[in-house]
Amino acid sequence: MSVRIDKFLWCVRLAKTRSVATELVKKGKVKINGEAIKPAREVKEGDVIMLSKNVANFEYKIIQLLKNRVGAKLVPDYLLDITSTEELEKYKTYQTAQRAYKSFGTGKPTKKERRAIEDFLDWTEDE
Repeated sequence: MSVRIDKFLWCVRLAKTRSVATELVKKGKVKINGEAIKPAREVKEGDVIMLSKNVANFEYKIIQLLKNRVGAKLVPDYLLDITSTEELEKYKTYQTAQRAYKSFGTGKPTKKERRAIEDFLDWTEDE
């Protein structure tokens, strides 16, 4: 059995849709065994997938191939995360910096904040 890399990324939930998976591969964000690839490249068991996300490079080893998308709890049956701890720390640092960048009260209001604003405006219009 052989599976295209873009379909495999979608099946094991590394990409939200097939088209997103194809775009990741076309942009060079995905490599197999250290090689740049095309979306139609077929993967086999034992291949190592490197996925670049923001500032970190995540690595996964293919345990077993599959044809259909699986639930999140079943992904470890097909994919082994072999990402180094340094890369994980880089990603966590990036996420923390992104959270700190947006301070509370700036940007688009949350659903809860929007409802509070609407309730306040409705209250003032009634009087």
